[in-house]
Amino acid sequence: MISIIIPVRNGENYLEEALVNICKQGVEVEIVVVDDASTDRTVEIAERYGCKVIRHEICKGQVAGKNTGIKYATGDFVLFHDHDDLLRDGALKVLLDAFDECTYAVEAKVKDFYTQGMTEEQKKFSAIKDEAYWGLFTGAIMMRRSVFDTIGEFTESLNTGEIIEWEYRMNQNSFNIKKIDFISTDRRVHCSNYGKTDKKKEYKDYATVLRAMILAKKSSGK
Repeated sequence: MISIIIPVRNGENYLEEALVNICKQGVEVEIVVVDDASTDRTVEIAERYGCKVIRHEICKGQVAGKNTGIKYATGDFVLFHDHDDLLRDGALKVLLDAFDECTYAVEAKVKDFYTQGMTEEQKKFSAIKDEAYWGLFTGAIMMRRSVFDTIGEFTESLNTGEIIEWEYRMNQNSFNIKKIDFISTDRRVHCSNYGKTDKKKEYKDYATVLRAMILAKKSSGK
């Protein structure tokens, strides 16, 4: 079984569309929605689709939401998913079929798209890539649940960049990540994407992660 973990705060705008696409994948899944103290209809929507809903009473952030989801996930495989993105038809089966005994995670591609209603002026400040691309994005990487038993959870002091650190720890433990030339997810671009609303914090977190990786490599002599 695959555990789909969706950390979300006030996601009533796009959550239902994401859940519809997950539910029609045709493979056995459990959907774990980690509600980060939402004040809208997020929980109501998630419960209507039979999701396992875990609530944070106070806002803890999306990284803490991922860790909470891991604690409650019961599947053999885990895929994190943003509430505003869309899995393509059959994506979960393709990702799952790519695993072999030597593979601990499978990474697919994402394809950007503008959300409906964005003005041409807004699009100028939210440029998208014309071609699909690889990236350690939610919805594009499936991993074995057992990985977290070895490398631990995500670092909650980071609001972003946690997936880079995760990949580094995967490599340190010789856990193979397989890339496949397949688009698993359509990544929605809109005016309130995290990278647009808190760029300074995002850049700071990336710098913190990269410094820690450099220091670790120096200390290990590699």
